[in-house]
Amino acid sequence: MNRTELVGEVSKQTGLTTKQAESAVKGFEYVITSTLRRGETVRITGFGTFKVRDRAARRGRNPQTGAPVRIKASKGVGFAAGAGLKKDLNSRSALEKPEYVGTVVAKAPKAAPARKAAPAKKAVAKKVVAKKAPAKKVVAKKAPAKKVVAKKAPAKKSGR
Repeated sequence: MNRTELVGEVSKQTGLTTKQAESAVKGFEYVITSTLRRGETVRITGFGTFKVRDRAARRGRNPQTGAPVRIKASKGVGFAAGAGLKKDLNSRSALEKPEYVGTVVAKAPKAAPARKAAPAKKAVAKKVVAKKAPAKKVVAKKAPAKKVVAKKAPAKKSGR
């Protein structure tokens, strides 16, 4: 599932508009990223834990040349699945849908007050440009192959 599909599914499951779901996903990402940058752990009970993993500087090899290369120290993200997520993944029964999913209804924007109708305008004729017909595809025919009769080579004389 990619980001667009995730936003669409969140929108469908929660009743939010696509823009609201996109905003929720972006907010979720921002909170997790900013918390991890501070060096803190994000623990979502029943789902999992996001942790910062420090990678030490080390020596590596350039695969093309085989020359030794220094790799700088960096930080990575580790995710450990929680007990609830593991249980749901390994269960053979259908996934239980939480009560709150699908019950949130997005508020419709208030309609603007009715305005007095404007006088009718004359319709302006639009110019229609003629479209060219698509070119016909011409399939090249192969010339039939010529049959060449092979000549037999004269028999060799054996000197016995």
